[in-house]
Amino acid sequence: MKLFTQSQYRQLLKNGDPILRGKDHFPVVKLFTPDANATWLITEIDPYAPDTAFGLCDLGLDAPELGYINLFELTTLGGYLRLPVERDRCFTATHPISVYAQAARMAWAITEESAALQLAEAILKAE
Repeated sequence: MKLFTQSQYRQLLKNGDPILRGKDHFPVVKLFTPDANATWLITEIDPYAPDTAFGLCDLGLDAPELGYINLFELTTLGGYLRLPVERDRCFTATHPISVYAQAARMAWAITEESAALQLAEAILKAE
């Protein structure tokens, strides 16, 4: 399976444009390891370095963080059974990456739980 559909890839490149870089984008795609506990919510790809993406990374170590991702490395990763990284075909972002990051910090893992995302959004608005 490819990491991104063509439309997702176009959106990731658009979000990575220097003019839009640093904006609070909605995640475009969710990737995960089916045989490990790693998850990535990716918001953008650098159009000048197309192997470099940005997003929320959770390697299953209770320390999710925003950062850069080497896409080539993702294609070589595998969990305990050496299954490749997959795209969550059912994922649709409901909040910008800042909300997912705040919720992940509170839950110690990336979460899509509605209550956690709403609480994270309220905390960010109060700041």
